[in-house]
Amino acid sequence: MSHSIESPPKTIMEAYQCLPEGTLAELIDNVIYMSPSPTSKHQIILNEINFHLIQYFKSTREGMTYIAPLDVYLDESSNAVQPDIIVILNPNQKIVNEEGHIHGVPDMLIEILSPGNKDHDLIRKKDLYERFKVKEYWIVDPDSKLTLGYVLSKDKYQLVHEEVGRFASQLIDFEFNF
Repeated sequence: MSHSIESPPKTIMEAYQCLPEGTLAELIDNVIYMSPSPTSKHQIILNEINFHLIQYFKSTREGMTYIAPLDVYLDESSNAVQPDIIVILNPNQKIVNEEGHIHGVPDMLIEILSPGNKDHDLIRKKDLYERFKVKEYWIVDPDSKLTLGYVLSKDKYQLVHEEVGRFASQLIDFEFNF
């Protein structure tokens, strides 16, 4: 979607929304963070996980998976992210609007780490997703294939999974080895 700028943006969210389509950027607590394009290892892991999730949801019809770049507006003023993989279960599908943007909190988010940007996913985004009560948050290191799984419990993330080459959700009946 392209935006023409007729007057200067009044808010940081307006500035974010004026970025060109496909820009790898996120707005977290009123700060815009730019990212380089992903590596081939990143994309291979993303494709593997998403492929298996798509097959899972085709058979169970429990929800839908989406991949970056796709804006997820956790709120309408200061937080918009582009997680690598977004899982939205059927009862929560109302957060996907008619234009295909996501306005609300997805059920599960998966991030594949990028070199030089690991703290962004491991700390900043983990804290953000916890604050917005994303039920499950997964982080995958494409180099080591270490997979970390966090589940929201009493408004705090609990590390429930730490294993190399294996992804096993507690939210859905989904397990995948890579």
